[in-house]
Order: sequence, then C-alpha cells, then structure tokens
Amino acid sequence: MNNELEYIIEGCRSEKPEAQSRLFKLFQKKMFGICLRYSKDYTEAEDIAQEGFVKVFQNFRQYKSEGQLENWIKKIMINTALERFRRKRTISLVSLDQSYTAEDLNSDNIINIISAAELMKCVQELPPQYRTVFNLYAIDGYKHEEIGQLLSITPGTSKSNLSRARQILQKKVEELYDKGLNNIVKKSC
Repeated sequence: MNNELEYIIEGCRSEKPEAQSRLFKLFQKKMFGICLRYSKDYTEAEDIAQEGFVKVFQNFRQYKSEGQLENWIKKIMINTALERFRRKRTISLVSLDQSYTAEDLNSDNIINIISAAELMKCVQELPPQYRTVFNLYAIDGYKHEEIGQLLSITPGTSKSNLSRARQILQKKVEELYDKGLNNIVKKSC
C-alpha cells in the first residue's frame, strides 16, 4: 500500500476532514459510475453516491486493511443502491412462472455505432427490478443465489428478471443500432 493511501485510511479512521476529502476525490468518479448504473437518472445517482459516501465515512472504522479499499467502498455503494431500490419498490419482481429467453446480438459493429452513453441510457431505462438484477449479475458478478438473498427473491426469479432485462436491452440496442446505421447511410449519401 502506498503512503498516500495509508495516510488517507488512517485519517478517515480518525475522522479527519482532509483525509475524507481526499478519499472522496480519489473514488468519486468510479463510485458515481456504479451508482449511475443502478439509478434511473443522474440525480438519483448523485443521491445514492452521497448517501453511500456518508455511510463510508460513518463506518470507516469497520474497514479492515486486509482487502482493497476500493472494493469495500464499491460494496457500500451497491448496498446503498439496493436499499434505495427496496424502499422504492412499487412493482413486485417478476415471478418464476414468467420465464423469458433472449439471444445475444450477433453484430460485431454494434460498439462502433452505439456510444457508451447510449448503452448506459438503455440500462437506466430498464424497470427498476430488471436494472438491479442485471447490474448485480452482469456487471458486478453476483450469482443468482446471492442476488436472491440481497433482494429477498428466489434464484429462479433472479434468472427470470435477468432474462427479461436482456430481452429488453437487446430490443433497445437493436433499435439504436438500426438508427445508427440509418444515420451513417444518410451521411454517406
């Protein structure tokens, strides 16, 4: 561990504002990106990130230097987003008896036509339950059993929600792809 990070860790354990500020600046962008994936928009992501950093500072004495600090903070941000999701849940999660399948996109050119911002917007437009399961599984690497425990659903419901999220995302991405191809054709004519 480098001296700068050691100083920040010890300072945050002692609740020193300067160390907390430095920690915030060090991880702000990356953690905001995580919050943005779990939120419906920029404003909600800001709220989640703010609430998450408050929890980081309040619980910093619990951080054990054994693991990476970034991973510890990331877990707090994800849990903060999940807590918000649980509080705001108005639509029940899709039950196991509703199963869906989705095929992966076959185009290698899709990334050249669709921007990262457009892809992020597609994920943000997913219904909250699908967005949450998709992020936990596809982005953050949780297993369906873990997702089930976090969201109080069965692993089968998690799989169903993931499948439906992929289906919706595939449709949105295909629409963006077609739109992007049309724009390229118009520009070349």
